[in-house]
Amino acid sequence: TSEAPRTPLPVVVKGACHHDCPDTCAWEVTVVDGVATRLRGSAEHPVTRGTLCPKVNRFLDRVHHPDRVLTPLRRTGPKGDAAFEPISWDDAIGEIADRIGSLREAGRAESILQFSFAGTQGLVQMGVAIDGLFDALGASDVHRELCGTTSWLGAAKVLGRPFGVDPESLRHSRTLVLWGTNTRITNRHFWPVVEEARAAGATIVVVDPVRTDTAREADVFVQPRPGTDVALVLGLVHVLDRDGLLDAQWLDEHTTGWPELRASATSWTPERTAQETGVDAAQITWLARRMAIETPTGVRMLIGPEHRENGTEIQRAVAMLPAVLGSWREVGGGLARSTQQWAFSALALPQRRPARRTVNMARLGQVLTDPRDGDPHVELLFVHNSNPASIVPDQNRVIAGLERDDLFTVVVEQFLTDTARYADIVLPATTQIEHLDLAHSWGHLYLALNQPAIAPRGEALPNSEIARRLATALGLDDPVLHRSDEQIVRDLLDSDHPFLEGITYEVLAERGWARLAVPEGLRPHVDEIHGVPTRPMRLGALDPARGPEAEGSDRFPLSLISRKQHPKFLNANYAAFPAHWPSSGRPSLQIHPADAEHRGLASGDF
Repeated sequence: TSEAPRTPLPVVVKGACHHDCPDTCAWEVTVVDGVATRLRGSAEHPVTRGTLCPKVNRFLDRVHHPDRVLTPLRRTGPKGDAAFEPISWDDAIGEIADRIGSLREAGRAESILQFSFAGTQGLVQMGVAIDGLFDALGASDVHRELCGTTSWLGAAKVLGRPFGVDPESLRHSRTLVLWGTNTRITNRHFWPVVEEARAAGATIVVVDPVRTDTAREADVFVQPRPGTDVALVLGLVHVLDRDGLLDAQWLDEHTTGWPELRASATSWTPERTAQETGVDAAQITWLARRMAIETPTGVRMLIGPEHRENGTEIQRAVAMLPAVLGSWREVGGGLARSTQQWAFSALALPQRRPARRTVNMARLGQVLTDPRDGDPHVELLFVHNSNPASIVPDQNRVIAGLERDDLFTVVVEQFLTDTARYADIVLPATTQIEHLDLAHSWGHLYLALNQPAIAPRGEALPNSEIARRLATALGLDDPVLHRSDEQIVRDLLDSDHPFLEGITYEVLAERGWARLAVPEGLRPHVDEIHGVPTRPMRLGALDPARGPEAEGSDRFPLSLISRKQHPKFLNANYAAFPAHWPSSGRPSLQIHPADAEHRGLASGDF
């Protein structure tokens, strides 16, 4: 692992944010005599442009927080009481290795469950190193599908491997549709591209059931009822077909399933669509014509709509619009959903991982509490990069599982989170400025090398080093399990893929970041691109009745939208920091005045 600098003179160390966010900002840490004194966004990075979000602006507070876990801890009281005593790393690793070794020797390796998610998105610390350890052990794993997968599947049903257009190319759009994404809050570094497009003559359209901060900045705001996005798409397709705004040759050469989609849209006149969605019929007609005539037309959608029961179908429907319109033909047109496929297709990621028993992470509570659920029953839970007691559904049952006396739980953490309070062993983890990592992005086409700016505080260690120590204690001598972090990064970059041309460890170490070698103006799903599918995009029938509003509306007449609206708060990750709390002091519910009056609710009630 690369060492952090230590000098009495200021040193600037280049790195990158690790949060699960499309912006993946490049940053610079100023270090004086081994102490990080300043963190700011890289001014040279074309996406970061010198600014960080309000969360990360105060990241050094997290690094130096007095409540950080800085030594291994062993539980001394009842689970959940957070009663611990410090122990040495040798004792901690030895006890964990003994437990794992005993289960392996007894033929019960699958009773070990590795639980992790996206607490860090750096490739080394998120998974490459520690996943290899649990692969070698034959332990059970989780399907990491609480977030993102629903959206991915919807797009993949249309595009195959869903390569989205380079979001920076949307500065060339004449019609830019931000669909179900609160860009100003959740993708703030994309907003300058939006403004550049508008300055060049684009019309910015926001489609969202909520008048968000982004909707307030739009030229046109389209506000469908929650969950009616599929019906809105059908209404738009109806107008496009009715008014002769589609290219038959394009549809024939680049898509399949157009007859089925056309048939399903036949009855969705603007008037019927308006009745279903609440969007005015004239606005539906205007939007369809605008997207077809004022081109290039770009559509930006992230993961917001997937937070509904019919999220996959919503993403699938919206992904069909650029395909039907032929928007992919023009630079500045197409669907800008995620860029992750660009990086993942180029990097030398592990390809032949052994098959492991997997469980649905959303069902963790059931898995931990029901002996009949899964075979064998979970006896050792190893948690890293996650806080399942907070993020997993059915929280009461998750906690009941964590309270089991016969469950040995290890948590790798920076603070005593809700999950760590139930651990038998807590291992102190480094923060992003204390370890090496390779950052990719799902919101732009840049890689960044996160270099350690300071030495780990206290006895904290990177996930990768914890994995190496456990491998040693367990007698696992495969050299792959003992690679340094630098070697892992070098191996990830050791690819002959053209997107990595000119990108080496040395280049990243000197500059901090590099754009994937994707030619400017390259059009995915149209141009011939190495490793990118160009097969026809798959259309097909759409059915708005698949959503939650189709049945049970009498029993559940209201739809809850839990939106990200506070610029400084990031779920449980910053709950220990008062400076990140909403200024209102307590959660609030916004409800339509008519719905509130019907239920006898008034502003300020709680």
